[in-house]
Amino acid sequence: MSEFDSALGIFAQEAEQLLADMENALLTLESSPDDSETINGLFRAMHTIKGSSGLFGFNPIVTFTHEAESVLDKVRNGERAIDQNLISVLLDSKDHTARLVEHCLTNPDVPLPKELALASEDLIRRLTGKQETGMQPSNSDNAKVESEGGGEVSVDDSWLISLEFQHNALRDGMDPLSFIRYLKTLGEIKEILTLTPAMPGGQQMDPENCYLHFKIAFQSDASKQTIEGVFEYAADDCEIKILPPNAKVEEYLKLLDAQDESHVERLGDMLVQVGALTQNDVRHALQAQKLTQTATDETVKPIGEILIEQQVVQKPVVEQALKKQELTKQKVAAESNYIRVDATKLGHLINLVGELVISSAAMNLIVERHGLSDADDVAATMNSLVGGIRDTALELRMVQIGETFSRFRRIVRDVSNELGKDIELIISGGETELDKTVVEKINDPLTHLIRNSLDHGIESPELRLAAGKPAQGTVQLNAYHESGHIVIQIADDGAGLNSEKIVAKAIANGLIKPDHGLSQQEIHNLIFAAGLSTKEQATNLSGRGVGMDVVKKNIEALRGSVSIDSIEGQGTTITIHLPLTLAIIDGFMVGAEQDRYIIPLSLVDECIEMDPKECEVNEVEHYINLRGEVLPYLRLGDYFNCRKADAVKRRESVVVVKSGQSKAGFVVDELHGEHQTVIKPLGKVFEKLKGITGATVLGDGNVALILDVQGLIQAAIKKRSRPGQLPNTQRAQ
Repeated sequence: MSEFDSALGIFAQEAEQLLADMENALLTLESSPDDSETINGLFRAMHTIKGSSGLFGFNPIVTFTHEAESVLDKVRNGERAIDQNLISVLLDSKDHTARLVEHCLTNPDVPLPKELALASEDLIRRLTGKQETGMQPSNSDNAKVESEGGGEVSVDDSWLISLEFQHNALRDGMDPLSFIRYLKTLGEIKEILTLTPAMPGGQQMDPENCYLHFKIAFQSDASKQTIEGVFEYAADDCEIKILPPNAKVEEYLKLLDAQDESHVERLGDMLVQVGALTQNDVRHALQAQKLTQTATDETVKPIGEILIEQQVVQKPVVEQALKKQELTKQKVAAESNYIRVDATKLGHLINLVGELVISSAAMNLIVERHGLSDADDVAATMNSLVGGIRDTALELRMVQIGETFSRFRRIVRDVSNELGKDIELIISGGETELDKTVVEKINDPLTHLIRNSLDHGIESPELRLAAGKPAQGTVQLNAYHESGHIVIQIADDGAGLNSEKIVAKAIANGLIKPDHGLSQQEIHNLIFAAGLSTKEQATNLSGRGVGMDVVKKNIEALRGSVSIDSIEGQGTTITIHLPLTLAIIDGFMVGAEQDRYIIPLSLVDECIEMDPKECEVNEVEHYINLRGEVLPYLRLGDYFNCRKADAVKRRESVVVVKSGQSKAGFVVDELHGEHQTVIKPLGKVFEKLKGITGATVLGDGNVALILDVQGLIQAAIKKRSRPGQLPNTQRAQ
């Protein structure tokens, strides 16, 4: 990959992240339109995309983002209000920018297609059109020049100019009044005070010397640099100090807050960039600072204090600049701890670590088999190191799920508007971490579930009010860790599931019989059946019974499970359990007949002996009385059809497993104990094998199958509820 291609890749990643940040910021502004920090962040994101695009010559992006940036600049300067209409246009602009970025990256030499060009023009019209944008009078319109000649003028609106002409000014040909007359061409002099503090009395006064000092209150829209330019030719014969109006302090504070962090370096430079200082101010301050340094004392007076003492800038402006400087330093220091790593390289590292784990297991086996007691300590140290490397490598691929959650704010907003509903999305647990590959694959199922909650779950405002609920519905998205898994919940306070409708639809579709005898939980789980929908009329969002079965399959493909709880009239909660990683897990190895199986250790509750003397065992209905609890069980040897006809009756053990709210026992012949398990996917030939989610290579080179605990628990429950029935067909055709 060339350096240019590498730079393009970084640009693409950066643009994607900035656009995602923009979407979050815009959605935040819907509830907090006055959040200046969010507005500044929004502006910086658009400004950065424009600047980076310019570096690569992506002119279509530069042209469009310039207009959006201009609008955002007015918003942050208080010249334009941000409302729902503008937020909608900016969200569309964000989407359009993403399409422009994609086009420029994939077809850099191809002119912008007509469709994209027209879309750009339309959005620019919406951004800048007065009807859509709700323009407000700008600050410039409120300038005080109209007050010339009448009424008292507040000093807060005036520049304070201090001119201290030196004694030789007149001899050098300077005419102080000519500068003041020229100053009037830039604005209005509201007050002028002539001082002669240095004029000596009597004979000591030299009439050729200049003793004039002026204090001027001056109103103008000109910048500090422009005003200072009036006195450019007097700079050598006059000490000039220009203090901005107090009314401009707020403007400087905003500019400092929005200042590009790449420009946050020295205090003087920062204040010059926002217009609070000129280069001459900084130079004079540095000269004064140098004078404070003595030969014996190398400490110098802070430049900020000097600037305030010289009355060329207000104290709050200096304090804000110092605060920005410190925050930027902290941020740069924090960012310097991170580096971007290609996900492919990270995946390769995880694979190598997996092979290392297998090799470590092989080494342990050899040490144990040959009785190499001298190598025990070395093997123990190696195991500890391999475990540490494994955990560290897996942590590298852990990401917070909050970014994925944040994307749903846009979906909730758009779908709510489309459906005419008022729905609030409450997100919690966004800091919960899980493997990046799991995050990428859970996005689509979550999207479907949330859209279902919005469309099916939350009622219209009229129905909610009639039911005694607030007009605004709520969807909660929560994530947390539990027993080595991540749990994701989507809960709404909507209408809940109507069991009668589900049963009627399931009977009509031939999924169950009228004498079904299903529990409430089993009835609710019918919504995961293909083609079942209780919605009477399909919409473009949902209602065709397509999707929930795919959601369940996708979650189960991640070795996860999904369950649903609902109370009619109160709401529905869908709970998803997912493994933290799809690469390496802590497993518990068991043996049935001559085969070995791996059970995820986090799902193992306990192990007991299959002894009828200690616990009641019902071989007909396949359950164990476990301390008063009915525990359905499966014999793994029977389930996988590997039990031999002449098998010797062995002492059996029961591994009690728990997944979600379900519990069952797996009857096995041997308990091998904990085992670091490197998950290997099954090939396409075996992908439909029931009860198995993967395989792993053991230290001796043999293969152990990783059990689908959730699937086997359901199989055990079904077997328990159908006594005397032959076992299900275990293997897919």
